[in-house]
Amino acid sequence: MESLSFESILLLLSLFLLSSLLLSIWRRTTKEPIAYSPSFKPYPLVGHILHYLPNQHRVADWLSEVLAAAPTNTVVLTMPVDDHGVVTANISNVEHILRTNFQNYPKGERFLTTLHDFLGSGIFNADGKTWRDQRKTASFEFNTRSLRSFVVQCVKQEIQTRLLPLLEKISANGEVVDLQNLFERFAFDNVCKVSFGLDPGYLDPELAGGLAQDKNGGDSATSFAEAFRDATHLSAGRFWYAIQRLWKIKKIFDIGSERRLRESILTVHEFSDKIIRSRKEEKQKDEKHDLLSRFVASSDNYSDKFLQDIVISFLLAGRETTSSALSWFFWILSSRPDVEAKILDETRSVRAKNGGSETSWYNFEGLKEMHYLHAAISESMRLYPPVPANQAQAMKDDVLPDGTRIKKGWFISYNAYAMGRMEANWGKDCIEYRPERWIDADGTFQQESPFKFTAFHAGPRMCLGKEMAYIQMKSIVASILERFVMEIEEKGRCPEKVMSLTLRMKDGLPFRVKKRNY
Repeated sequence: MESLSFESILLLLSLFLLSSLLLSIWRRTTKEPIAYSPSFKPYPLVGHILHYLPNQHRVADWLSEVLAAAPTNTVVLTMPVDDHGVVTANISNVEHILRTNFQNYPKGERFLTTLHDFLGSGIFNADGKTWRDQRKTASFEFNTRSLRSFVVQCVKQEIQTRLLPLLEKISANGEVVDLQNLFERFAFDNVCKVSFGLDPGYLDPELAGGLAQDKNGGDSATSFAEAFRDATHLSAGRFWYAIQRLWKIKKIFDIGSERRLRESILTVHEFSDKIIRSRKEEKQKDEKHDLLSRFVASSDNYSDKFLQDIVISFLLAGRETTSSALSWFFWILSSRPDVEAKILDETRSVRAKNGGSETSWYNFEGLKEMHYLHAAISESMRLYPPVPANQAQAMKDDVLPDGTRIKKGWFISYNAYAMGRMEANWGKDCIEYRPERWIDADGTFQQESPFKFTAFHAGPRMCLGKEMAYIQMKSIVASILERFVMEIEEKGRCPEKVMSLTLRMKDGLPFRVKKRNY
């Protein structure tokens, strides 16, 4: 079959957009009017696209400003081609969609279709029985002591044998390191061990022990890591098209970002298929503790595709979220020596109490005693949540607690980034980084409602890996700060935010690393 010329593609695209626009106009003239926020009115025919396009480079902050100006921190959003939805930072509305009326707000066709090529029907991209079955199995595994111990063991090994030696080398050489890239590589190694039982050695290929150094497996492991990164960001990019159908057109013609996405996903799937087949062959040989082996051992009825989808979902969650949270945390910490001093005081106090030295490892109980560090990380995620926005789809017409009407088929997005910046949620000092807001009178960390602090989602879809994420982040922060002074390369610079599936920094996070003197 001959490929279409550029002129033919352009003509087909123009006809498609024109017919879609005419259909949208007809639908709007035959439906009851929509109630828009007084501060956020749409333009005729094109909706809010003229608001969105000039702010596309700063969409996180733009949406925060729009929601802050709305009477109930909620707006109705209309885009071309009959694309309607509600965006909210209202706590009561969030609780309504995530718990009270949960059955009316599944992920929905829009969300599932956007991520299906990459995540298939994995737990983060599934609804109904498929989601319930995966959630039930995963929930059981995440609550076992053996998995928690395995996670702690993996984190400890990666920190002691890879992360700290690498920082030692960077410090000795006087190099500048991109912390965002460093944490993404660390998280990828760690989550591959937990999910696959695979050690890519991606953090530093020169250090011994990982596939990235192995002559036979190194290239494929590194390609897998890079393809996974590209597939994640390109899949997320689909959500931010001003006209959602454009990415589908690019996919049909296999052009641009959609072609790169297809190639990246192919690499990810081919590599994961090999691992899955290997785990099935090893099932009877010896006991393994990674998630894939646990799923394989729990049932003979799981297809390779099912196992691939669920493991890729956990890889995504483990790689993207903790690295995002740690990057923003260290950026904030670079301008807050007072917070760093309090964290160091706490780590030393825990050391002294448990009889350890600066070179010994924190156990699980020791990490639990670090209430101020827990608060400092939580406060960072309040302002810079790893997952800045999440969405669902209304199955039926509904009225939200603040009075906003939502129609069947509309998307609804709760904006975690904006929620941390609403005075109605956090008070007049909501923009201020203040870990003390999480500490009660006796110095103990005080939990907030998950519908107010949505970094780990809430309701029936609450993140199963919350406790493990804190274990990993607290271990990394305490281990680094005890041994090194971290100095940001460009003081006063606020990184440009990139809205991928997680909140990233466009140009990375350059830091210098120096040995800490006691």
